[in-house]
Amino acid sequence: MAILATQFAKTTRQSANWADARRRVLASYREWMRAAPEIQQMYSVPHPVSTIRTRIRQEFERNRYCNKLSVVDVLLLKANADYQETLNYWRGDSHIMAYFDEGNLQGEKKLPSNFMTGFLEGRN
Repeated sequence: MAILATQFAKTTRQSANWADARRRVLASYREWMRAAPEIQQMYSVPHPVSTIRTRIRQEFERNRYCNKLSVVDVLLLKANADYQETLNYWRGDSHIMAYFDEGNLQGEKKLPSNFMTGFLEGRN
């Protein structure tokens, strides 16, 4: 597959209203879901396509309750940039595998609740 730098590029624009933002988010989500088998093949991910799709959904769900239109536009910009970098094979295997690291999946449990707990666990 020939890599074209502008093949997946999109122009930056602002959403006119929430309906427009929702349409753009769903389009981005569908693009990522359709690309999951190709991502698995390109980066030799040792997880099934269903796991990759689940992780993509978790990333989108993490920002589900964002209530500022400008923030949604920035998140869409980042999602499109990540999509372009991923499918143009501009990321390393370690960047893709970092999404499947257990430390990234823990969410709120990632950081200790207070200093003493972290200190006793041996965290820096």
